[in-house]
Amino acid sequence: MDGGIRRGTDILKAIALGAAAVLVGQPVLHALAVGGAVGVAHMLTILQTEFEVAMALTGRASLAEIDRSVIFERPGA
Repeated sequence: MDGGIRRGTDILKAIALGAAAVLVGQPVLHALAVGGAVGVAHMLTILQTEFEVAMALTGRASLAEIDRSVIFERPGA
């Protein structure tokens, strides 16, 4: 999946919906423009931390454990 990834929770949702890979484009460009290579490294660290927190909050210890059950669906929607 490429596009629309801004937070670690976006990565979790993409994987839960079946993505085999998640590409991060626009956030990298913004970080590069603001902070150069150091900015990109910092952005990737933040994104990784957010993803790890999202996994912990959903009780998933590995990528293989992420499935569609982490997605909230409103009844009747």
